[in-house]
Amino acid sequence: MFTPQGPTFRELTAQALSSTERGYDLLAPKFDLTPFRTPDPVLDAVTDALGPLGPFRAGLDICCGTGAGLDVLREVCAERVTGVDFSAGMLATARSAVLPKESAGGDGWTGRGPGEGPTGGPAVDLVRADARALPFRAAFDVAVSFGAFGHFLPSERPGLFTQVRQVLRPGGVFAFPVPAPPRVGSRLYWTLWGFDAVMRARNAVRRPPFVMYYRTFRLGDVVDDLTRAGFEVELVALDGLGRLPDGGPRCRMVVARRP
Repeated sequence: MFTPQGPTFRELTAQALSSTERGYDLLAPKFDLTPFRTPDPVLDAVTDALGPLGPFRAGLDICCGTGAGLDVLREVCAERVTGVDFSAGMLATARSAVLPKESAGGDGWTGRGPGEGPTGGPAVDLVRADARALPFRAAFDVAVSFGAFGHFLPSERPGLFTQVRQVLRPGGVFAFPVPAPPRVGSRLYWTLWGFDAVMRARNAVRRPPFVMYYRTFRLGDVVDDLTRAGFEVELVALDGLGRLPDGGPRCRMVVARRP
């Protein structure tokens, strides 16, 4: 499905019938061959928008998956970049892609110092952990996340955002892109509505649940949750991704700063 080398319908079904963690373990080897990977133009636009907000020493990619967002942090951070995810399969794929062979050991810190990354840039670490219980405290200047928020129920967002605030140093930035919602009645609107309906039905009759919803991450609610978690929030238009017919941006970057 998606590409000749991508996952088959049977493989995607097996994923959807598993838990969220197990499902991504199964999908990991072929994840980057699906549309679920954040597109490069979005990653590039976030990189360009983050640069002027620095300088940053250390960055954290929350729910890093196979590591697409780690390259964003490697562009804007000088010393250390860390990816955290709860799927061992996704981390294994990320490790093979972004870490040199000699560092491909178990989960945890690689132990390399500043400037000792695979291309002479910041060191890269991969850590297996749940984003709702991050094993860090005030260690990062910037945190990012790409395409992962559908895996958290709205009731979990306040706790998640509090965790992120605690791992940022004072003045640290939490940034992530949010695309404009599809036009009501459009094909994409009904596709996302149908996907969420199917997932709700699946989770009502099968345990453990596979949590993935597209229509629960509404920008206004998210800004309110971030503000209540103690962030100062602004929205930055990612103009490189274009504008809608009404003139609004196709995608914004949420910039939440720890005071």
